[in-house]
Amino acid sequence: MQLFTKIWRTGLATEPLSLADPAVAPIAVALEARIRRLLGRALAIREVDAGSCNGCEIEINGLTGPVYDMERFGMHFVASPRHADMLLVTGPVTRNMEIPLRRTYEATPAPKIVVALGDCAGTCGVFAGSYAVVGPVHQVIPVDISIPGCPPEPAEILRGILHGLDRFSERKGLPSGPAAARAQR
Repeated sequence: MQLFTKIWRTGLATEPLSLADPAVAPIAVALEARIRRLLGRALAIREVDAGSCNGCEIEINGLTGPVYDMERFGMHFVASPRHADMLLVTGPVTRNMEIPLRRTYEATPAPKIVVALGDCAGTCGVFAGSYAVVGPVHQVIPVDISIPGCPPEPAEILRGILHGLDRFSERKGLPSGPAAARAQR
């Protein structure tokens, strides 16, 4: 009974949800169009934590929430690298994760996109010089795009993925960027 009284006195303690983030709208439109043109289906992402502090994972989780809702852009996470188009790697590569990361990369079918997410994945960040760290992701597997930040915000992650898709289309010999968007019209 005390709990209900406390709830009644407190009232609503949440903020209204703002779905219209002006910074994300143009990225969302470009992502959806690029994914559809390049793949003809949703972009399957396999996230690999190679030894991070989990700050980047919290921001990645933000992508799946109601504000960013990455599935509306045509992206989703997959459990197996065999079903992935993109590897999203966080953290510096620890000694314990070097071989699993290589195997995950090898299990991902070509053509694949590798994104190193966060300062630690790109430069080892605060973990640089640790006895437990092999090095940044690019020393273990080839990286297509590196997204800086500690941790990068969800909007920056989306921009980085969009940039990674541009590189992917260049490798496949497909047009990309603003010129490709105009050609599609």
